[in-house]
Amino acid sequence: MCHWNIDVKVDQRTDGTRAEVRLADEAGNSFIGIGLARGDLHGVSVPQITGELAVARALTDVTEELLNAVAADIHSVVLPTILPN
Repeated sequence: MCHWNIDVKVDQRTDGTRAEVRLADEAGNSFIGIGLARGDLHGVSVPQITGELAVARALTDVTEELLNAVAADIHSVVLPTILPN
């Protein structure tokens, strides 16, 4: 069984919120996603919502990184075994 760890950090400021998601496995692979959200929504400051939005965007970013890594692994490891030269 492989274990993955996820760490989420949220930095809320008056001009916006920045979230960073780190995803790591026990083999030493790690991926980082960043998400940003403006400090107000149509003139209303709602820190909880901007924090959630920034985290959602960071999770989306880290998902894209992980999918790109999987695609690269398939290309370099799997394809050569099914498409010999």
